[in-house]
Amino acid sequence: MTLFARTLVKPALLAAALLLTVPALPAAAGPGPAAAPGPRPAPGPSLTRIADTELDPRAVFFVSFDGLVNNSSFTKNGILTHRGHQYAAWYTADRSAVVARRAPGERQWRTVTLDHRLKYDDSHNVISLGVSAADGRLHVNMDSHSDGFFYLKSEPGLMSRPEAHDWSADAFGPVQTSLDGLALTDRFTYPQFVATPAGGLLLSYRDGVSGNGRNALAAYDGKRWRELGRWSGSTGTYTTAHGSSTARNMYLHGIDYGPDGTLHAFYTWREQNPAVMCAPGGLSNHDTGYARSTDDGRTWTNAAGQVVGTTGGSDLVAFDDPGTVADPLNADHALMNQEHQATDSAGRPHALVSYVPGRFGQCSTDYVADRKANARAFHIHRDDAGRWHKTEIPVPLESTQRSKLAFDRHDNAYAVLPYGRIVAASAASGWTDWKVLFDGADLDAFGEVILDETRLAQDGVLSFMYQQKSTGTTPSPLRTVDFALPR
Repeated sequence: MTLFARTLVKPALLAAALLLTVPALPAAAGPGPAAAPGPRPAPGPSLTRIADTELDPRAVFFVSFDGLVNNSSFTKNGILTHRGHQYAAWYTADRSAVVARRAPGERQWRTVTLDHRLKYDDSHNVISLGVSAADGRLHVNMDSHSDGFFYLKSEPGLMSRPEAHDWSADAFGPVQTSLDGLALTDRFTYPQFVATPAGGLLLSYRDGVSGNGRNALAAYDGKRWRELGRWSGSTGTYTTAHGSSTARNMYLHGIDYGPDGTLHAFYTWREQNPAVMCAPGGLSNHDTGYARSTDDGRTWTNAAGQVVGTTGGSDLVAFDDPGTVADPLNADHALMNQEHQATDSAGRPHALVSYVPGRFGQCSTDYVADRKANARAFHIHRDDAGRWHKTEIPVPLESTQRSKLAFDRHDNAYAVLPYGRIVAASAASGWTDWKVLFDGADLDAFGEVILDETRLAQDGVLSFMYQQKSTGTTPSPLRTVDFALPR
């Protein structure tokens, strides 16, 4: 808590000071029109905790790749809000996949158990949700890591008229291993549903494996799915002072529409050959890249508008495409992949990245130990003049894990750091005055959280799902916490 000192001035001294400093004014000519009030300054960032509810007292718990399957930060829409109702998905202690719903103002979640159980103890095998407004369906994709996926969708109208539909297993179709017959790839990972402005859905995913994969898209128009194809490339030679690599994959920080319908994507590159690093115990991730699309992901340009790739074509977005690097960084700083991104109300793209800054050394030899000791998060954004800016968030992460980014209605920025800590920066400062608003200590959160990105825009509430700490494979509570932001 910050303490403010107040200086008390005796009334007599204050009056004397005013007589000495205020010049004489001409005689009043009579009452005149009242001065028009100026615009009220936008409020700075603030939080009011309004609820903390339990989804499951015994959710599945195992640590894999330093994370939990129910709370891997790269899960897009593991929790979402649509027409005032909030939805969430997770795996229970017996590994069953569950989807849940609660109405506005309710603390109790109503659950539906799906006909599927988690295959492996792998934190990549997340559950992602999507809503196609064109037909009011909920879509679910789950349980894949460089292999096949499982998919199902609800009956039409479930999401557009929730009060008219029972929340039960009967509202969902059968579990499939394709998108209504569209097979895609047998090396499928990282499903992310993105609602399109026209009411359809994009499904973003990786085709391939870590170090040798391509990002790809499929599209749903409210009637059927169709494959759009790959849009990032994996070939070419990346060379450092230590060695070279000829294969890689793009790791997305996100893929989201801005208010003007532009699709934004921040990303890092993961090299297949560890020879590009100064030491084998680091991470071969390098550079923060950025590309955007104004035609629903069919064509990709750099920030200046130059085409750098076409989805499903021969020219894919590559690591060395001109104008695509927003923040250069070599592979020696334990740069984390798949952090987060968001756009503000003016459509400016923002991202969070985290790594070990150079002041702590120029060679990460053990990314787990190095990140826990010295990693910091950074906020990156592009201004209206086309310049990229980066500000360090002055809070040690003390974690290998990822953070989430959000904006309130006044464009103040909020970062949810590992363990549920919340820091914020004001739009008025140009997002440079980051400070801690919530230390997260009483959450007892394991690490990463899943942010309800859609609720923010609908009612100004910062809501995220977190799982409490446990040991071994002992199940633990899965919860969601809600904070009201400035209106």
